Amino acid sequence: MEKNKLNIKDMEFQQLEAALVSLSEEPYRAKQIWDWLYVKRVTNINLMSNLPKELRQRLQDRYYISGLELADQKISRDGSQKFSFRLDDGYTIETVWIKMVGHGTLCLSSQIGCRLGCLFCLTGRKGLIRNLQASEIIDQILAVQDLLELKKQRFNLVLMGMGEPLDNYDNVVKALRIITSPHGLAISPRRITLSTVGLINPLKTFAQEALPVNLAISLNATTNQIREQLMPVNKGNPIELLFRTLRSYPLPPRRRITIQYVLIEGINDSLQDAHRLAGLLRGLRSKVNLIPVNYFPGSGYRAPRGEAVEAFHRVLQDHNITALIRESKGADICGACGQLGGGLERWMTSPMP
Repeated sequence: MEKNKLNIKDMEFQQLEAALVSLSEEPYRAKQIWDWLYVKRVTNINLMSNLPKELRQRLQDRYYISGLELADQKISRDGSQKFSFRLDDGYTIETVWIKMVGHGTLCLSSQIGCRLGCLFCLTGRKGLIRNLQASEIIDQILAVQDLLELKKQRFNLVLMGMGEPLDNYDNVVKALRIITSPHGLAISPRRITLSTVGLINPLKTFAQEALPVNLAISLNATTNQIREQLMPVNKGNPIELLFRTLRSYPLPPRRRITIQYVLIEGINDSLQDAHRLAGLLRGLRSKVNLIPVNYFPGSGYRAPRGEAVEAFHRVLQDHNITALIRESKGADICGACGQLGGGLERWMTSPMP
């Protein structure tokens, strides 16, 4: 980070055009600049050789180009990889590459920590340090693409890492606009999934954005009592209001809302829970991901036995609910669902440079 300068990656296309006009430059220069940022991936404005020298200097005086420093990289037995990236202020975020047969998925963080306190999630137990800027979300993609040489490979993006995306609304929406813009990273919205605990008011606002990404809801219980026990956010966003909002959510054709359901032994894994879940989903264009809870030190929760997971799954199938049992990738490197953020104590006690 350079003092008294703005990060040029935190500007949407129209903002950059307006900034150029204010410098008495032609707005078409914005497309040239984004090509240097998101296609050629330069890290210095002076390298933008098709811009006039005078403009490069004026931009250099006002802006800088951000990047992430790789702090750690772990490789799982299943081929998944977890990256720890150091930010300009010394804090660290985690990003996970999930390797699949013939393709992959990149799991992005949207906050350093999380304030929502979900008990089955390590990040949520640590509290919120700060929101990520749009550039810090985008830079996770650019960094992993460079590290794994993925620039020519199609992959999916999921906002399911550290943090609650809708609790960092403005920065997440700005990042998504840049990621999906044909002038930016040009990643199709169909390949992007935003996962949320279901903050009802931001979700209603997001429904009006021209961002037809996929939506996933972290539900994890079928009664308000149990959901409040696991997810304190349910007190202001109860199940009945959440599902009322989901039923009016404007889904593109042939799209479904994904319901994420973390199965915890003795808490939310009974057959009664499965029948209640089927009832909640009746008439909703949806599919279910069943995720046996992942262990982290001090969690106190255990995954149900395989036969209990299968029985839960069968109930949903009997109700004609599309449901998958998700195998967690990267659990051996603490890169699976609910395991990110293990270094937060170190980050919070490390002196800032």
